[in-house]
Amino acid sequence: MASAEITFDDLTVLEDVDFKVEPGEFVCLLGPSGCGKSTLLSAIAGFIPLTAGDVKCNDETVNGINRHAGFVFQSSEALFDWMTAEQNVAYGPRMRGRGKAASRRIADEFLTKVGLSHAATQYPRELSGGMKQRVQIARVLANEPQLVLMDEPFGALDAQTRNILQQELVRIWQRTGCSVVFVTHDIDESVILADRIVVMTAGPAARIKSVYTVDAPRPRSRANVAALYDQIQRDIRVEVAKTLRGQGVEIEDAA
Repeated sequence: MASAEITFDDLTVLEDVDFKVEPGEFVCLLGPSGCGKSTLLSAIAGFIPLTAGDVKCNDETVNGINRHAGFVFQSSEALFDWMTAEQNVAYGPRMRGRGKAASRRIADEFLTKVGLSHAATQYPRELSGGMKQRVQIARVLANEPQLVLMDEPFGALDAQTRNILQQELVRIWQRTGCSVVFVTHDIDESVILADRIVVMTAGPAARIKSVYTVDAPRPRSRANVAALYDQIQRDIRVEVAKTLRGQGVEIEDAA
């Protein structure tokens, strides 16, 4: 799906990044802050160009915005604050030529899937942070993308809300059958959500360090992925140590 190098001015952010996402697969991109996870996600979405390599989706090379993908941003501020929840979700279908009644039916369907049919007439300012993120997910899914790209969508939420939305996301993903690429720096989140976890090295010139398959059945808890969690944590600790040393922080060998 992605074979990429990205350079800004003289700084190489990503180098020789190559991986594939299978249809219906949930993949987490995991790594230390500043390793280029969000940059890679933006490249897959077609928001930024590659310096070398290419991104393919459905065997089509992505040039410009990836028409097969939907993007869920970290901030719920991406919602249109002058529109109700229903209007936000119906916006995509309307822009794709669906009639007003059909777009409203689609919006109602996806608001129901994220458990927010009761909030259809409310504006973003009237919703909690978790509710706004669910509206944003519904808005993306209403366009029926084959690939959903998610950039730390639960990062700003409290732990309890985040846990609930993780469970909701898995349920919705299983119902829709889309592929998901989910950026996170949280090991717990990755082992709870993913079919596969792609661990990235510290930047700059970040690469793929390792790839883990998560075989534990869902729903998951830390207990049934404890060994995998510890293994990934060792990988991440090494990369975080490299990042800190690059910032001039003196620490002991983390290997």
